[in-house]
Amino acid sequence: MTLDLLREGRIVAIKGLGGFHLVCDARNAVAVSLLRERKQREQKPFVVMLANPASAASFVQMGIGEPGLLGEPGLLTLPTRPAILIRKRSGCDAALPGVAPGLAWLGVMLPYTPLHFLLFHEAARRPAGLGWLERAQDMALVMTSANPGGEPLVIGNSEALLRLYGIADAFLMHDRDIVTRCDDSVARITSNGLQFIRRARGYTPRAIKLPRSGPSVLALGGWFKNTICVTRGDEAFVSQHVGDLDNAAACDFLDETVAQMIRLLGVEPTIVAHDLHPDFHSTRFAAEFAQQLRLPLLGVQHHHAHVAAVLAEHGIEGSTLALSLDGVGMGTDGAAWGGELLQVDGARFERLGHLQPLALAGGDRAASEPWRMAAAALHRLGRNAEICERFAEQQAAQAVAQMLAGDIHCPPSSSMGRMFDAAAGLLGIKAVMAYEGQAAMLLESMAQRYGDVLPLDHCWTIGDGRLDLLPLLGVLADEKDAERGAALFHATLAAALADWLRVLAPEARTVVGSGGCFLNQVLMRGLRARLGAKGMQLLEARQVPPNDGGLSVGQAWVALQHLASQ
Repeated sequence: MTLDLLREGRIVAIKGLGGFHLVCDARNAVAVSLLRERKQREQKPFVVMLANPASAASFVQMGIGEPGLLGEPGLLTLPTRPAILIRKRSGCDAALPGVAPGLAWLGVMLPYTPLHFLLFHEAARRPAGLGWLERAQDMALVMTSANPGGEPLVIGNSEALLRLYGIADAFLMHDRDIVTRCDDSVARITSNGLQFIRRARGYTPRAIKLPRSGPSVLALGGWFKNTICVTRGDEAFVSQHVGDLDNAAACDFLDETVAQMIRLLGVEPTIVAHDLHPDFHSTRFAAEFAQQLRLPLLGVQHHHAHVAAVLAEHGIEGSTLALSLDGVGMGTDGAAWGGELLQVDGARFERLGHLQPLALAGGDRAASEPWRMAAAALHRLGRNAEICERFAEQQAAQAVAQMLAGDIHCPPSSSMGRMFDAAAGLLGIKAVMAYEGQAAMLLESMAQRYGDVLPLDHCWTIGDGRLDLLPLLGVLADEKDAERGAALFHATLAAALADWLRVLAPEARTVVGSGGCFLNQVLMRGLRARLGAKGMQLLEARQVPPNDGGLSVGQAWVALQHLASQ
């Protein structure tokens, strides 16, 4: 009956291991559109479940891997069954309309519960034996977390009937309770193996070995993609994905996760670490928890924590050069950082340099509206008069031009993420984002489709430790081919970053890379190649995501070193 409903274009809530999925036929454009409407997920990509690697080969490019590394088929069949982002084939979007719009990669996952296998067995017409598990099947299912409104995953049968009412047309449940909410893990393939985007089911709370032992630490992570970390001896235990702390239910889930992790590990934290931003729920919870138990509290700068997470998993102590590139994090001066060159030494760090700041026209709103970052770039280029005409469809265009001219409500930010937004806005790729990081993901996908290009000459400057990309943005402002512009942006940015490291740290042989921008495969391919040619090794996150999902590990490692230095 479930299979019949899916074939009719219905949406079915199916109980899994760590929670419910909302499921529909990925080949049915109407069903996919309906699921987007009901879940209020307008454009964010969906993951597709397919029977096996042979089935996936119809939609994505299945490689065999490099020596010593598993290729796509091997990674898909890992017992942990993460969802893997794999390059699309040319006909993928036509076959799976609306599943991952505008992106060059498709998230693919294989069955991992008995119900999943029964569904695919039924779709294959109940063949005898096990041979059907290796044969390609036509059925492709959208499998998205049943978390309406961005709230925590639905896990209980009664809860599903209540919270998914009006979203799901039918429910496929069983009587085995889910004790702990846990989303699917999501990863992508790099030249160095698997890289996590979200570390959850199958991997948490698997311990990460630390370079040294110490008292137990509780670290609360950040605002986006929140996780928590609890240490015990020389091991760090990272929680499942809690999510963005932008609703009461997610905040409650964070509180529950802290209690559960401490109870499971049987520890009593001796210090509580948190992000510097005072308005995060994680920061407020840290302060309340520490006060109740009379524990010391340690604020850890956002990008210091990003770097420390990589150092912790690689077992590195001592002074290290690091690039931290992400969307935003509060700096020690209260400003919005995000394009940082740091020298990190245990619980201390020095800011060696940063990107030349660009104005956030309208404050935080600029983080979701790339046209505002493009307007800020035009203003810095002396082309403020172009803003109103260029962004005529934006009602606030004239107001933004005036704000920039008067430096009103335009705080500066050294964020690399906002540079990606500015590039996307100038190229006309995305004016207003439907989900976090969309502009950068579309920009990366366009660069991937266009192919390799040589970097532009004389399109950046370096002075007083600052890397200024304004000349590059000026070229993009006049580029007519968006895909070519995206490719030029990535190639030139990789060259500029390598040059920045050469100028500011000519003797360095190792550099740590951290922050969400290190998930960008086009940029990282170029940067790895350029640094390798200069004899520099780039150390990246592997056991935890480079984005904010790994912040808590870095906070915990900084706190341990802080305690050791007392």
